[in-house]
Amino acid sequence: MSNIRVIEVPKWGLSMEEGTLNAWLIEAGESFAAHQALCEIETSKIANVLEAPFAGVLRRRVAEPGQTIPVGGVLGVAADASVSEADIDAFLAGRTGSTAPSASATASEAVVSVPGSAPVTAPVTAPVAAAAGAAAKPAVVARGGWQIPAGLQGSTEVGAVFATPHAVRLAQHLNIDLGRVAGSGREGRIAVRDLEAAILAQGGRIETPATADTSRGPQPSRADDSQVPATSVARRLAASLGINLHDCRSTGSRGRVCKEDVLAAQGGVSGVAPVVEAVPESVFESLPMSGMRKAIATRLQASKRNAPHFRLNIDLDLENLLAVRAEINRTVPAVKLSVNDLLIKACALALVKVPDVNVQFDEASQTVRRFADADIAVAVALPGGLITPIIRAANRQSLAQISSQMLSLATRAKAGTLKPEEFQGGTFSISNLGMLGVRQFDAIVNPPQAAILAIGAGEQRVVALAGQPAVRMQMSVSLACDHRVIDGALGATFLKELKRLVESPALMLV
Repeated sequence: MSNIRVIEVPKWGLSMEEGTLNAWLIEAGESFAAHQALCEIETSKIANVLEAPFAGVLRRRVAEPGQTIPVGGVLGVAADASVSEADIDAFLAGRTGSTAPSASATASEAVVSVPGSAPVTAPVTAPVAAAAGAAAKPAVVARGGWQIPAGLQGSTEVGAVFATPHAVRLAQHLNIDLGRVAGSGREGRIAVRDLEAAILAQGGRIETPATADTSRGPQPSRADDSQVPATSVARRLAASLGINLHDCRSTGSRGRVCKEDVLAAQGGVSGVAPVVEAVPESVFESLPMSGMRKAIATRLQASKRNAPHFRLNIDLDLENLLAVRAEINRTVPAVKLSVNDLLIKACALALVKVPDVNVQFDEASQTVRRFADADIAVAVALPGGLITPIIRAANRQSLAQISSQMLSLATRAKAGTLKPEEFQGGTFSISNLGMLGVRQFDAIVNPPQAAILAIGAGEQRVVALAGQPAVRMQMSVSLACDHRVIDGALGATFLKELKRLVESPALMLV
């Protein structure tokens, strides 16, 4: 078996945990050279082509398009022609400690991928592919009016999960492992509705309370109602409708039954229900979350939960900056600066001037990393989410270099061809929604960074200038900071320096 070699899911970047195989670019039995493109793998941020780390012959494609496999998981097997299929089966079984699918698998079996283990075989007629050791469990366990899927069964230690008391008691009663239930409450708290949703999502059934028999409403009163205080209009209306005033509420003046009380009793006591038009059920489409969307949700939820955010707002005067931009674009060939390019440069210089904002916070070691250069991450919107390509050492780059790099990074970000080192890391982030007409907004810090600048639209506003009203181009920005490492005065010092650079843009050119 020494001639058998494995093609694995690579680790593209520190945060990569799994990849989805989009397509194979070669067929089984085909020879390939070193650095030849073998397949396309999509991560939570990018889609990249996997190049062969060695030359060989692809004997078996273990993973198929659409499968999500952890880093280091087996994609395929390369081996010489002298290696038999049985040798490959034995090699895969020994690598994973489980029975690997053989090339002679019958048509009655299908390959099922279990995260963290080798593919195993299961009958195609089974509604759910179970992991090893779980096959003995019934697919569904009935408890009263509940039917609990096997995938949710298990005990939960009190205090081990963040859940409401009602959810904990119900889980204990139904023998449900709350660790397998996603919470929708604040900070991921699990409620009873989350248990019910998880049961239904896996094909189970929940107990519905018996509906009370309302076919027979309360019987009308037969007592004499002549002494019941009521308005003359209410008394005549009650007589015409055959309603006893004892069956009416008394909401009128001086505690009398009024016309509205009689009309309300018409539906409740006389048994004549008000006519309610049927409301058509809303039509909706269920869309699965992409890997990118899941990564964004996980990272930003952790940031919002763990990092105590505070925000500082300031208005910037853009008149001088726009004038310098127009002059450069008019006189320097092949350079077309955007306002965003100038703001990247201004932020980079302000971070170098106020280095305690140019930091990352390492939660594991509880240390602060302070950087000499400003690596500015710029949020770029994509159809399925967003990504933050990075301008490295932006404080050392010219405006023309920043503009050229930003155009290249944004183009490749939208094409999904960025390299991991081009969007992972960074010491500070910028999110600009001004081009969409947003005047001002708040952003969430992108960990391990400690601050992010939210940039609104530039617009003409009436401001005081030399004691007189004047129309000037203004922009509102909001700085969000992680209060664990950045205090209010420090954030204000950064904004003061940023304002100085933006309103005196010549300082960025020296």
